[in-house]
Amino acid sequence: MADTRTFLITGVSSGLGRAFAAGALQAGHRVIGTVRHPDAVAAHEALAPGRASAVILDVTDFDAVPAAVSRVEREVGPIDVLVNNAGYGHEGILEESTLDDVRRQFDANVFGAVAMIKAVLPGMRARRSGHIVNVTSMGGFITMPGITAYCGSKFALEGISEALAKEVRALGVWVTALAPGQFRTDWAGRSMDRAPRSISEYDAVMDPIRAARQAKSGRQPGDPARAAEALLKLVASDDPPVRLYLGADAMQLVGDKIAAMRTEMAAWETVSRSTDFA
Repeated sequence: MADTRTFLITGVSSGLGRAFAAGALQAGHRVIGTVRHPDAVAAHEALAPGRASAVILDVTDFDAVPAAVSRVEREVGPIDVLVNNAGYGHEGILEESTLDDVRRQFDANVFGAVAMIKAVLPGMRARRSGHIVNVTSMGGFITMPGITAYCGSKFALEGISEALAKEVRALGVWVTALAPGQFRTDWAGRSMDRAPRSISEYDAVMDPIRAARQAKSGRQPGDPARAAEALLKLVASDDPPVRLYLGADAMQLVGDKIAAMRTEMAAWETVSRSTDFA
């Protein structure tokens, strides 16, 4: 790894994005952070005057992304690391969530990331160098009722990350899906979009989940500063993984699901194999 790198991190106003930016700046790197509101510019740039700069950009404004990235490359220089962090969680039973709810979730968590990737890839490909880090979630492999659209969006970004990694590895570009468990951020608090409850048949499933999530907000086990340290270790590696889970909870729940999948596959193996030509 070079002594310093230029990071482009989306969504640095709060949560993991702010922690990632602070950690990279503390380590001596340069960080361009995207923010959605002008009043967030000064807060980011104050973290390290001269090395921290902010760009006002909503990643769901897809047409604005290429110009914003081009301006960064023109004014700051090549982007070494893209961290697609911007996004949010939609909480809601699928039947109670509108199609617009689901579209907005995918726009922010999937298509915004894809727009950023497409904007930085030409430069990374030309230089045969770069690392794209897509912040997914343990919810991109395990699932939880009540955040169906969120899990679906993170599953999609996981799949895109894994396939993209195979497309660009020979071109000198790394891709990693960074999948956190529960971290002490605003994700489950004010940052979460919640669908109104309307169908009583789901009360037994949804009410305890919503109450538990709100009660745990602010007391999650994950430390954002340590997540930033993990990100720096990831991008410093000469052989970074395609997927990296963050948190003991993520490791436990993902491991449990893999074990359950193996059991289910074994139970239905005869049926699965029966569909081939004899």
